[in-house]
Amino acid sequence: MVRLAPASAVPCAMVALSVFGAPTWACLFCFTSYSERLLVCQTFVGMEGPKLKKCEEAFTAAFKHLRDTEINYDERSHLHDSFTQMTHSLQEVATAKGSFEVAFLEAADQMQKVITQLKEVPACIPPCGLQEVARRFRCHGCYSTVCELPLDCPVQDVTAKRGDQAMFSCTVNFQLPKEEITYSWKFAGGGVRTQDLAFFREMRQAHGYLARIRPVQPTHHGTFSCVISHDQRPLARLYFFLNVTGPPPRGETELQVLFREVLRWAPRETIEHWRPSLGELLAKPGALTLSNQCLLAAAAAFASAGVTLLAWMFFRWYFRGN
Repeated sequence: MVRLAPASAVPCAMVALSVFGAPTWACLFCFTSYSERLLVCQTFVGMEGPKLKKCEEAFTAAFKHLRDTEINYDERSHLHDSFTQMTHSLQEVATAKGSFEVAFLEAADQMQKVITQLKEVPACIPPCGLQEVARRFRCHGCYSTVCELPLDCPVQDVTAKRGDQAMFSCTVNFQLPKEEITYSWKFAGGGVRTQDLAFFREMRQAHGYLARIRPVQPTHHGTFSCVISHDQRPLARLYFFLNVTGPPPRGETELQVLFREVLRWAPRETIEHWRPSLGELLAKPGALTLSNQCLLAAAAAFASAGVTLLAWMFFRWYFRGN
């Protein structure tokens, strides 16, 4: 009876290193267990003897060209199933008294074709962020890795006139998970431009990816930070340095300005959650996607049909009264 591969064959690769003496791991070791490979060779040449050692070495050598292979992390189960099917096929060849040298080479070529048909690994998009969508699995070591990019994104400069409003968009240019995404905002005042988290304090009123300040005051001069998290795990930290321009209102002296700032000071939030209007959303670059255009067309068609129905009902009522 053929035994199936375990859910994770990575620990067995440790045994394979000592038994086969291989200088490096390969996809063969990552997705098959030592007991599976041994069973294949025993089916070919018997339970023991010098031919068994030769079969094991030939099995390893046939797959050496796959040792540095990288695949999409999400394709691991697919590739594992393919290797399991491969071991079943090799046992069938062994039962039919085939040659293990030829069978191993053919199996390695077939697995190479399977790997080329897997979904490609998305490229890492600089300059920052933990990009799980680009996670890859490396057969050279049987481990996964993500893009070697920092969590902290470069500081973005934002300029606003005193009395106007400032708006921040906490968005990144890589794909985020669809669920359990949260946004938290912080502020470092005093005109400091920094990415040091020790300078920041929580801003609890803002909790979405869009936020704004209105009206902008000199006390808002500083750095705002937004943290994007997935299941409480930070994915990226964005920074916005707000530079406030413009003179004080006419007729105010320096002493009056200082007095107003002292009265205005309080440990309150300076940033609020922003729900943009339809016009502001449409003005945003990339807002008119195909799905959004379809929704707008459907809304326009619905409104037109409503107006037509109301006009028809009015005229019907009018002529019936006459």
